[in-house]
Amino acid sequence: MEKVKRVHTRFPPEPNGYLHIGHAKSICLNFGIAQEFNGLCNLRFDDTNPSKEDVEYVESIKEDVKWLGFSWDDRLYYASDYFEQLYEFAVKLIKKGKAYVCDLSAEEIREYRGTLTQPGKDSPYRNRSIEENLELFENMRKGLYPSGSRVLRAKIDMSSPNLNMRDPVIYRIMHETHHRTGDKWCIYPMYDFAHPLSDALERITHSICTMEFEDHRPLYDWFIEQLIDDEDKPKQIEFARLELTNTVMSKRKLRLLVEKGFVQGWDDPRMPTISGLRRRGFTPEAIRDFCNRIGVAKANSVVDIALLEHCLREDLNSKAPRVMAVLDPVKVVILNYPEDKEEIIIAENNPENPAAGTRTLKFSRVIYIERDDFMENPPSKYFRLSPGKEVRLKYAYIIKCENVIKDTNGEILEIHCTYDPETKSGGSAANRKVKGTLHWVSASEAVKAEIRLYDYLINSEQQADEDQTENDEFLTKINPNSLSILKNCLVESSLCKALPGDKFQFLRQGYFCADLKDHSPDHLVFNRIVGLRDSWSKINKQQK
Repeated sequence: MEKVKRVHTRFPPEPNGYLHIGHAKSICLNFGIAQEFNGLCNLRFDDTNPSKEDVEYVESIKEDVKWLGFSWDDRLYYASDYFEQLYEFAVKLIKKGKAYVCDLSAEEIREYRGTLTQPGKDSPYRNRSIEENLELFENMRKGLYPSGSRVLRAKIDMSSPNLNMRDPVIYRIMHETHHRTGDKWCIYPMYDFAHPLSDALERITHSICTMEFEDHRPLYDWFIEQLIDDEDKPKQIEFARLELTNTVMSKRKLRLLVEKGFVQGWDDPRMPTISGLRRRGFTPEAIRDFCNRIGVAKANSVVDIALLEHCLREDLNSKAPRVMAVLDPVKVVILNYPEDKEEIIIAENNPENPAAGTRTLKFSRVIYIERDDFMENPPSKYFRLSPGKEVRLKYAYIIKCENVIKDTNGEILEIHCTYDPETKSGGSAANRKVKGTLHWVSASEAVKAEIRLYDYLINSEQQADEDQTENDEFLTKINPNSLSILKNCLVESSLCKALPGDKFQFLRQGYFCADLKDHSPDHLVFNRIVGLRDSWSKINKQQK
């Protein structure tokens, strides 16, 4: 095997939207390969279409790459950095007789291109003289023609079996203001032209892209062959894009979700954008681990989103402090506990990390538990609280239900219990066994919080297979229950110190994150990142 002399990759996003989890795979691959082989990786924005691009997207992409843990150092570039050189490359093609100005409309160009089974036919403008083409192209640059009236096309082979080689458009007229160059240019290069030449100008060695560009590789090589004299030329290498169940991975469709108001922005925690995942509470370590586990292949496949969730649970399990939160509280009065008594309970912060230490909780006569942790007429093998039955309160005592108080509609207002003072956790009689253990919060220190519960935005597990279609049928599969907001939750008082972005495991509930935008000391807002149930881990155990 030939030894690789040097490795220089690039991550080349178009700033026309926010990055999603599929881009995270490309980021990890490009920057990861550079790190592995002691090479370099550039961040280069493919900003060749001013009608769809914005500085907002540029800044969000830079933030996402940094958040994932990668750095481009001083190698931040834009395709617009090379507009003058790309123009000169186009002039060079014209002078070689390898490019011409075409007056056909976009629809006519498609008709002339032919099909997979029929060759294309030459444009009536294909044989213009070099002098005429140079003059027309210069006038295009001067802005003498309206948008879309003329294009510059490469002159290759209209009978090629590869449709991309049938005289592709390499420049079009667009009277649009560019976010960096303003109104200096009114002609802009196409991606297939700008991309390989930008790679060459930056001395990229490995142009790593997704499989949909495999048929574009001959064109990539053709431009390099025609215009680059350097022997050390970039090579395009393709890999399968990430497809994820229950997830839309098309930037166009994600933009549609934002514009039509199905979500509250690009960083909505239901979105698969990196900013949405970050706000939801995902960690960069979990995403990098996920990208590493799925690997790199040529064959397209759909990855179960449960694997991404498994990676997240594994990362949070050792990091996230444990706390108690009651999402749907019902009042419990412990009849034989003194009214004026309040005692301190010691609780561990994380059993997976002894160094995390402990915290104190207050225990009093009145506490709150989850409403669905009580049932008046329970089925068999119901191990939570019910009349005449006992449960343990986490870190505290065993209690027994004596009776319930209801309103006129039959709704339970209070559950009256007694406690066994000899069963305090850690005490001499604490080893008396009961089958159920409940989380709780004391009325004396409970704090109100807003909890946002998220579910998959797309109901269809096979949405990934349909994602590359241009129709909007996916909108019919949006989950109407993808967000539930609970306003009257009660949490332990330690959460008053939580900062936006802090992550916790709510005992028996799942992993939660203080919302990056809406959380404050005066308004506690927590997003559920992921539940505790790990189906992927169970599947792996069954397979083994």
